Amino acid sequence: MQISIARRVLCGSMVALGAAVLAGCSMFSAAPNPRFDPAPLTEYPAGISVHVAWSTGIGSGGGAGFAPQVVGDSVYAATPSGSVAKVDLATGAVRWQANAGVKLSAGVGSDGQVTAVAAPDGTVIAFDDQGTEKWRVHATSEVDIPPAVGNGVVVVRSSDYRIQAFDAGSGEVLWNVQRPGPALALKTNMRMIMIEGLLISGLPNGKFIAINVRTGAVQWEGTVSVSQGATDLERISDVVGSPQTQGALLCGVSYQGRLACFDVSQGGHLLWDKPFSSATGMTTDSQQAYVSDQRSVVYSFALGDGHELWKQTALRNRALSGPAVVPQGLAVGDMEGYVHFLSRSDGRLLGRVQVGGGAIVSPLTATSRGVLVQTGNGNLVLIGVN
Repeated sequence: MQISIARRVLCGSMVALGAAVLAGCSMFSAAPNPRFDPAPLTEYPAGISVHVAWSTGIGSGGGAGFAPQVVGDSVYAATPSGSVAKVDLATGAVRWQANAGVKLSAGVGSDGQVTAVAAPDGTVIAFDDQGTEKWRVHATSEVDIPPAVGNGVVVVRSSDYRIQAFDAGSGEVLWNVQRPGPALALKTNMRMIMIEGLLISGLPNGKFIAINVRTGAVQWEGTVSVSQGATDLERISDVVGSPQTQGALLCGVSYQGRLACFDVSQGGHLLWDKPFSSATGMTTDSQQAYVSDQRSVVYSFALGDGHELWKQTALRNRALSGPAVVPQGLAVGDMEGYVHFLSRSDGRLLGRVQVGGGAIVSPLTATSRGVLVQTGNGNLVLIGVN
């Protein structure tokens, strides 16, 4: 377990097979337990054809704070080595590549005009769309989730539970919002989103917060889950992954907590929730919510009322990544660099392809051309689906 100066952080990118210990932290020693052995890959009738359309190296390293962002026909991505790149979505050709000059802890956020990344000491660095540095400023502490960029601002969430906004043109601090946080928090796949002038973020205390991106005024807060337990470890209840919106619905999931959907047309009224624990987050389509639990069992729930539609156990304990929805199915990455495709109607396995680069930690990204993967060795890979 890693101890930071500002606060204690349970580090890593995924829950290690049902135990509350994450990759990157020292493991508790224990006798082998077959309950936690990764499920072997099995044969099944192929339902779709998948292939690697292109693969492009953009730097070295990877991690939970690094996921590509697609804007139009371009992909923006960064690696811990300090590399920041813009890549053509269709071909994988690098349009520009820059070096931040420092190691990075998170990236990227982009709106196609400004691209922002963050360093372990809290430095936030912004580039224009030719790859030229615009400015660099300091947040109040370490930033380990990707910045959110849009509406003329760059927003970061730092490890002291503070959300800060900087002017996208100048780097000037515009506002900050801070909430009290728990003694322990996960360092895993988390993202903020901007929608209709609001920044929406999950928090380590099991809550959602919605903030006006121009003024910093808090518009709404909702509780996904409440911490429970006798120890700090048991009370971890972070909202993980990316907030999901479908029309008037806002949905999220927490670690050791709940899966919940709110109706924002009724002032953020809780529509439904259910006990659940995920370390990687969820995704949705217009009808269903998809999420894997700590044991990498994949579930589908009806978006309207939360009732379970199906579950798939064939990938149990394979340390699945955050999922992505494509027209042909649901995609998840695993600890051996495989991307698996499941049917959205019943969860059956449809196809798989290995992209290499070790465990897939970054959440998968759905695009108009297939599924985008950022691997652990600094490659961007586009998987085509037929």
